[in-house]
Amino acid sequence: ENEFQTLVSEGKFLEWAEFAGAKYGTLKEPVDQALTSGKNVLLEIEIEGARQVRKLRPEAKLVFLKPPDFAALEERIRGRATESEERIRARLDLARVEMAAADEFDEIIVNHQVDEVVAALVALASQ
Repeated sequence: ENEFQTLVSEGKFLEWAEFAGAKYGTLKEPVDQALTSGKNVLLEIEIEGARQVRKLRPEAKLVFLKPPDFAALEERIRGRATESEERIRARLDLARVEMAAADEFDEIIVNHQVDEVVAALVALASQ
């Protein structure tokens, strides 16, 4: 906790957020190193993190992965059978908020099948 807070206060994160009592973040340095070496960087982050990236790196291409519909999302989450009902409800509530923010992104990919999403992401990276 203390080390994380130090990194936040020193501005070492490209983005960071707290979710379900845990803190997550992406350090700037490894991202910058990858970009400098000519690589594309893919971050799997939530909405607040994407907003932070947009502020710090306006040239970044933000892609929203959207479920086919809300029922499919709920089915996927429940199908994992890894979380309590309370946690499932919290995830679904957050998903509603996130889906409402999809228009803040440069691209929206509907997540029907993993292989389709991967192909779409690869195509975007090669543009």
